[in-house]
Amino acid sequence: MKYNKLIFVAQTGTCREAMAAGIMGDFTLRHPLEILSRGLVVQFQEPMNQKAEAVLISNGINMENYVSQQLTEEDLTEDALVITMEEIHRERILEQFENAIPENIQVLTKYVGDELEILDPYGGALPAYGLCYETLRKSIKKLVKKFNNEEEGA
Repeated sequence: MKYNKLIFVAQTGTCREAMAAGIMGDFTLRHPLEILSRGLVVQFQEPMNQKAEAVLISNGINMENYVSQQLTEEDLTEDALVITMEEIHRERILEQFENAIPENIQVLTKYVGDELEILDPYGGALPAYGLCYETLRKSIKKLVKKFNNEEEGA
């Protein structure tokens, strides 16, 4: 596998991308990856959204001491795969970062062959976060399978 780092990216670094990193850490990869999450607009570090954290905890995933972090040029190395939640996030990264490698910036659902983007539950009721978790888990399971199959074929 050509990637050593996997970075999930969305808007603020406190919800979908943090959930995705937690879910990804719950799976076993044949080739260990550094799993991170970043936001596109992080003005100050914040803890994970409480509802997102509650959904993770109820599914046995602990993200204690998590704080949001801004995506930086330094994150965008050749061995980093950046997975966004929406096409607009991918476009923004390609516009804002000179050293962004287009094939290393992917929308999660497109990358694994799913139809819809991961909807943002922010501001919604707890069930919306639960639905987001389930959707993320389904797509991330495919992502893990894709990574492990690539590793097998390497």
